[in-house]
Amino acid sequence: MPVNPNDPRVKRTRQLLIQTFNDLLDEKRNIYSISVHDIATRAAVNRATFYAHFQDKFAFLEYWMTEKFHIIINKRLPDDSVFSQDNLRVLVQTIFQFLLRFRQYITPGDKQFEPMLEKAMQKEVYRLLLQWSKLAANQSIPQEKLETTALVASWGVFGTALQWSRDAQARSLESMVEDVIEVVLVNLGAIWEQA
Repeated sequence: MPVNPNDPRVKRTRQLLIQTFNDLLDEKRNIYSISVHDIATRAAVNRATFYAHFQDKFAFLEYWMTEKFHIIINKRLPDDSVFSQDNLRVLVQTIFQFLLRFRQYITPGDKQFEPMLEKAMQKEVYRLLLQWSKLAANQSIPQEKLETTALVASWGVFGTALQWSRDAQARSLESMVEDVIEVVLVNLGAIWEQA
């Protein structure tokens, strides 16, 4: 039976599992060697509890990365933030900085998890850009256009940051952020100007 993610007990259990995983990650320094058994044992819950919350380790890792990235974004951009050029700059800088740090902690054994973790991050960027688009756009813009625009912009920002993080010495973070902001403003500006 699926758990209700809004139930305070579920939130506490998931937070406990995340904190336990973070502690194990600090000790082991890689993701691949941490098992569901390790997490459950350290958190003092049984494996059935883990599996009541997550289908498998991959589902847990996607949740973990989404939460980790969401926390960092929320520290810099509260949930009720709206589109502005300053907020866009904060978002883009945060993505670039996060990916650069993330890449420094990935071990060769962890490479198998990269696509899944990156997808979780991109979904969070999409969620925020869509939220901003919905708040800024007028009612005459169809929902599908807002979703498509947020999807293209989120992949554009995220994909650029991802590629840059793989070869960060090529250009400075500041120059990349400025170029990305310029491109995003041209594309999203059309929707936000119609508001």
